[in-house]
Amino acid sequence: MIDHIGVGVRDFAASIAFYSKALTPIGYELVYELSADVTGHGAAAAGFGVPPKPDFWIGGDKPNVPPVHVAFRVATRAQVDAFHRAALAAGGRDNGAPGLRPEYHPDYYGAFVLDPDGHNIEAVCHEPG
Repeated sequence: MIDHIGVGVRDFAASIAFYSKALTPIGYELVYELSADVTGHGAAAAGFGVPPKPDFWIGGDKPNVPPVHVAFRVATRAQVDAFHRAALAAGGRDNGAPGLRPEYHPDYYGAFVLDPDGHNIEAVCHEPG
């Protein structure tokens, strides 16, 4: 299952304005805005979704050329760990070892791997330990 997806944009403020309007008919709204300091990527991010859960994110750095971020929701932390191991064994590059990311929420447990094209592929479990 896909948990969320992120895309880069050229003009962050204009994109927030566009998506805030364009996604309203499907029940989406701006749920989070994170500063560059919080994201750790040097660019701000905004998450849209059906409250309280954002599942479509934009980042104010630059458009995808072609890298994207795709997150797959899994049921257990053991599956996150297994994903990370298997992806590395298949030739992926580590982009964040399995672990808690409490800056997102207390039970956010994820792992990140770059595929051969540099796409950031994630497995995430939202369940308590």
